[in-house]
Amino acid sequence: MILELAISTGMVVTTVTMHGTGLYLLGRWLRVEARVEAREQAMSGLHPRSVRHLLFLVAAVLGLFVIHGIEIWSYALLYLSLDALPDLRAAVYFSTITYATIGYDDEGLREAYQLIAAIEGVNGVILMGWSTAFFITVVAQLGRR
Repeated sequence: MILELAISTGMVVTTVTMHGTGLYLLGRWLRVEARVEAREQAMSGLHPRSVRHLLFLVAAVLGLFVIHGIEIWSYALLYLSLDALPDLRAAVYFSTITYATIGYDDEGLREAYQLIAAIEGVNGVILMGWSTAFFITVVAQLGRR
């Protein structure tokens, strides 16, 4: 149990760091693009509800998808390295349903690593909530323009 908790703690620290870094970089890029759009609007008189706003939202969603995908794959690779699941497909599938807390069951997962899977579920909920807050902030900021 101590080993599972240590591994889980390391994964939580790793994924939270990845997530924070990813949101920082995505937010920074969106701010730079927003400044470019504001200058173009001032020069050309474009409507603030432009196609570019839509592209910002699509970029934000895709960016969040990439961040979560990296975190899901990190857990999947951990399960593979621990020989907790039989193959890459099973590991990615299991990690995805666990991270997203769909969690059909833990069939196929070695019992010795079930606590890691449970903590992955809690971790995923928190990181998805963080992403939701980020996305709502992006949408609200675009709405002010």
